[in-house]
Amino acid sequence: MISPPLGDFCHTIHMVKDGQHDVFGDISFLQGNSDLLPGNQEKARMGQFPGCMEFRVSSTTDFMFTETLTLVLKNTISLPTIGGVRYLAKENITQDSETHTVSFLQPNGAIFEPSLSVGTESDTFTILNLAVAAVPHLYPSAFVQTIVNIFIKKSNSSMFQKRTLKELLWGYKDPFLSLIPYPITTTVGVFYPYHNTADGVYKVFNGKDDISKVAIIDTYKGKKRLSYWPSYCDMINGTDAASFPPFIEKTRVLQFFSSDVCRSFYAVFGAEINLKGIPVYRFILPSLAFASPLQNPDNHCFCTEKIISKNCTLYGVLDIGKCKGGKPVYISLPHFLHASPEITEPVEGLSPNEEEHSTYLDVEPITGFTLQFAKRLQINILVKPGKKFGALKGLKQNYMVPILWLNETGTIGDEKAEMFRNQVTGKINLLGLVEITLLSVGVVMFIVFTISYCACRSKRVN
Repeated sequence: MISPPLGDFCHTIHMVKDGQHDVFGDISFLQGNSDLLPGNQEKARMGQFPGCMEFRVSSTTDFMFTETLTLVLKNTISLPTIGGVRYLAKENITQDSETHTVSFLQPNGAIFEPSLSVGTESDTFTILNLAVAAVPHLYPSAFVQTIVNIFIKKSNSSMFQKRTLKELLWGYKDPFLSLIPYPITTTVGVFYPYHNTADGVYKVFNGKDDISKVAIIDTYKGKKRLSYWPSYCDMINGTDAASFPPFIEKTRVLQFFSSDVCRSFYAVFGAEINLKGIPVYRFILPSLAFASPLQNPDNHCFCTEKIISKNCTLYGVLDIGKCKGGKPVYISLPHFLHASPEITEPVEGLSPNEEEHSTYLDVEPITGFTLQFAKRLQINILVKPGKKFGALKGLKQNYMVPILWLNETGTIGDEKAEMFRNQVTGKINLLGLVEITLLSVGVVMFIVFTISYCACRSKRVN
């Protein structure tokens, strides 16, 4: 009940914008008329991909732009699949008979799959300079910013940069960070570090003493709380979403912990689905999960600052900077689904919809196994003006810049689905048939007994 069900849980991670032809891709890059941006040689390739998402920034400074220049951020290049076709098995599994718990590590790894990709890992994109964009958040002191700006200028770094797909995802040596004469991490990447790492240790209940606690997380990395959020928002609730306690009803709220988003979430019943002949319940991440405290008072402890959030009135994004080393990383649903107009208005071409951009879990209600899921999240960087930085001083307001969005999906394989139907669903159906048969026989016997009894009484009366 701890591992993904039946051992062949197909699992793929995509970099996505649309799902055309089941090849997901697209990462934010910039195109325009400034010398900071790629030239006309990109336009031919851009035209091959419809449905652009644009992010416009206007500025009046001579350093970066002219007064009339508008930068356009687009999600148009279809990127390679970055996931394998197998769910990585849990490692270092140990049992504790005294506490009725199981401990394990969840390994992290990804492979490049050319057959599922539109481009290659060596494709080059013009993207936001992650290191430069993060500087105002990491170094709020004006004196430190002045010193850091010297290294930015010396390395010829600007607000945007050209990087290959492999560098963007898995890391590259940043030229400006490499000049800083202090022992800091100079490698930057959206998923750095990822390869050959492991998430955990998780300690979960095995349900031996209480079946209602099966797969519920007891501790994560040896702790019962995260130390990122105040109050109950910091609690580690539910399971890791691979499975839940059995005998699930539609009225139940499924709680689960997501370590990459640094918080616990919940899902509510949405619909009954037939998955490869197996009846499952689809539980959906509700819009209230990313709502503002005004819409959902339970979220008040997820709002940890007042300025960017406009006194906790913005909704649809989650600041996870505390668990990302202070970097200005914000998580949202793809295309800013359910986000505030103040966040979506600077972005043109957004097409949020529930079917393509929502997160859901398809859970078999008897066993509690998650047999299919879709985890969809968008990674954004908050870019704010920095008067001490030439690369940022042209900005007049804060911008939530989408970097990329992920469509992480998984489903049970055909072979194991058949085994599940035969060993679980089939037997449950057979048990139901036996129950109906016995009930029918009981009803018939009751009717026969009643008729016989009435006949006997009638004879006695006569």
